[in-house]
Amino acid sequence: MKKIIVIAGATGNLGGKIVNSLLAKGAEVRAIVRLESDLKKIKDLEEKGVKVFQVDTNNRSEISKHCIGAHCMVSALAGLKETIIDTQKIFLDAAVEAKVERFIPSDFSIDFTNLKEGQNRNLDLRRDFHRYLEKAPVKATTIFNGPFMDLLTTDMPLILFKQKRILCWGNPDQILEFTTTYNVAEFTAEAAMDDNSPRFLRIAGDRLSCNDFVKLLSELTAKKYKLFRPGGIGLLNFMIRMTRFFSPSKKELYPAWQGMQYMRDMMEGRIIFQKYDNDRYSNIVWTSVKEFLITEKVNSK
Repeated sequence: MKKIIVIAGATGNLGGKIVNSLLAKGAEVRAIVRLESDLKKIKDLEEKGVKVFQVDTNNRSEISKHCIGAHCMVSALAGLKETIIDTQKIFLDAAVEAKVERFIPSDFSIDFTNLKEGQNRNLDLRRDFHRYLEKAPVKATTIFNGPFMDLLTTDMPLILFKQKRILCWGNPDQILEFTTTYNVAEFTAEAAMDDNSPRFLRIAGDRLSCNDFVKLLSELTAKKYKLFRPGGIGLLNFMIRMTRFFSPSKKELYPAWQGMQYMRDMMEGRIIFQKYDNDRYSNIVWTSVKEFLITEKVNSK
């Protein structure tokens, strides 16, 4: 009998990839989407064989009836308090009501268990949801994957391509962790189908320091990259406070200061995993930063 996996956030980037990975593993996938969801995205899911249910996501009972018989619910929701805490609580309660045994929350981030509360807004939202999750009668599995590798060529100002610099706050030998969204989706699908996945799973597709990035980008582009070190963590914290004061952008998911908070958390060195779970599912082939950048054709930048 096929295992039934319910997905919240299936129309998003990561959620869509998790759906594809689950289908590839032979799961029956049910997607719970909002009433106002894009009809083309719904049609695309249905053409893949996904059972899509448009519901009022504030209605727990409406969600619950589509979860009956499911093995696991996976949340790939993205947003601020209204989504990560309020809406996700409703999905969790619906899963419990339908007697779904397992729940994977929408964490998919750096490991915040060793970070100080109050220093990163988006991580604090996940921490708040965990307090609710820990009390729920369900087996939960959180997946920590470090920053998404995909951000290296888009929103993360680590590689400064035009300036031929690697931005570094603090120790240039501090190890940073990155995982592609594709690998995260593969791993999540495996964990969703796994009856014995633990409370926390920690993965990293690759691990490099700022000095490693200098060497790698110099090799890939045949151009001389150097470190750009504007200051230490103390200065970065000051800049975060000033940026947040003058441009609070409270309704934006990733305002400038939020990205700076993530950069600070990465470079402080308090989130490096002591043990990785990459080998838990042996069929996953992990993408290195070098392989990713070659695919993104950084040699032409």
